[in-house]
Order: sequence, then structure tokens, then C-alpha cells
Amino acid sequence: MRFILSILIITMCYSCCEEQKEAQKVVSDLPSEFVGTWQLISSDYHSKDTVTSSMKEGQQMMKIITPTHFAFFLNDLKQGKDSSNVAFSAGGGTVEFKDGQYIENLQYFSAREWEGHQFSFKLELNGDTLTQQGVEELADLGLGEENLLLIEKYIKVKN
Repeated sequence: MRFILSILIITMCYSCCEEQKEAQKVVSDLPSEFVGTWQLISSDYHSKDTVTSSMKEGQQMMKIITPTHFAFFLNDLKQGKDSSNVAFSAGGGTVEFKDGQYIENLQYFSAREWEGHQFSFKLELNGDTLTQQGVEELADLGLGEENLLLIEKYIKVKN
């Protein structure tokens, strides 16, 4: 009886380890050059008729990408002391890299209605500048009037 129980436990542990290895394999496909801390330098929404920058003077945004997760933080540079430009938002979640697409699964965000959504982007690296481009399906998610092409550029933060 102990022998059968031992075999059953070993089999279950092996099965769990194999599932964990498979899950790690999927997310570890993110090319290492995209991993790091990035500062947003431009962010443009392209609609049918216009291009609108979502960056505001006096604010900064940072993004951290690991092989398994991402996080972003936006704040105003005057620490809330300029009432005309107070800003803070933060969010994050898991990442996947499949078929050349970088996918963010937004689990946490200070704008709670965005939580639980997935966003797919194409990433391109040119020197220390990362370009992230994808359609934000705002209309499909009930978060806007139309889907918009978002093109963001980040510069890698040096240690």
C-alpha cells in the first residue's frame, strides 16, 4: 500500500513539474533585449482622422518588463503640488510572447475598468529605443468610441 501511495505522489509531483515547465516555456520566449526598465518618450493614438499624443508636459511614465510580467507607473513631476497637472496611475500583469506578438494581460490598474483585458503589440528595438505598436480595441471593450492604433516609444533606462 505504501509503495502504491509513494508512486502516486511521485507521479503527481512529476505531472505538476511538467505543467510548470510548459507554462514557463511559453513566457520565457520573450527575447531578452525587451527585458528591462523603459521610460516613455512618445505615445500617439492614431484614429481614422487624427493623431493625438497622450503625453502631457510635466508627467513621466516608466515601464518595467520581465520575462513573465510587466508594470507601468505614470506620475506628475511636481509630486502633486501643481493642481493643474496632478497625475498618478499604475498597472501591471503577466506577459506572453507568441508568434512575434507581445501580449500584456492587464491584471491590476488604477483605472479598474481596464483590468482583465489583454493587449497585443508588435515590439521593435532600434538601439536603446523600444517601439510598441498595436491596436487598442477600446470600442470592443466598451472603453471608447473607436479602436485606436497606439504607437509608443520608450528609451531604455541605464543603470
